[in-house]
Amino acid sequence: MIKLYGGPRTRGTLVQWYLEELGVPYELIAVDIQGQEHKKPDYLAIHPMGKVPALVDGDFTIWESGAILMYLALQYGNAQGSVQEIAQMNQWVVFANASLGPGVFIEASRDRALADFMPPLNQRLQAQPFLLGDRLTVADVAVGSLLFYMPVMLKLDLSEYPAVTEYIQRLSERPAFQNTLGKR
Repeated sequence: MIKLYGGPRTRGTLVQWYLEELGVPYELIAVDIQGQEHKKPDYLAIHPMGKVPALVDGDFTIWESGAILMYLALQYGNAQGSVQEIAQMNQWVVFANASLGPGVFIEASRDRALADFMPPLNQRLQAQPFLLGDRLTVADVAVGSLLFYMPVMLKLDLSEYPAVTEYIQRLSERPAFQNTLGKR
């Protein structure tokens, strides 16, 4: 069984959401960040950088939320199709972790990131229900989780982007989302 090491207020929750979407059985192992459990030798043997999340699938260990998501998509999920289709999923996962997250969650870059990223996201989501078309993919988990947290954690008003707010609502109504991020 897959072991997901994570905790509240970590990116482990979005990996948990994706595992729930996929219907893949897993064991959630809470890492006590306050107690510095992520800096102890037992955990550092799993994730040498001392961060969460980390995932162990049999003899295979992977860390970094984006890498975990793509692994799950390839191993258990809907990352099927051409190299180009898989690359597009990966593109959105990398965008979430390298551009959208740091851009919006770091206050000094927030205004510019919102101005740069939200209009094209809104336009894309006006044309289709999910980032890559008519079905949820790993791209939606990566990007959608950050969009969900913007009004929740940062108290950002996204009403200027109605397709984005409808997308967040659509994602938040999914049972797997409600069982994971929706409980936070």
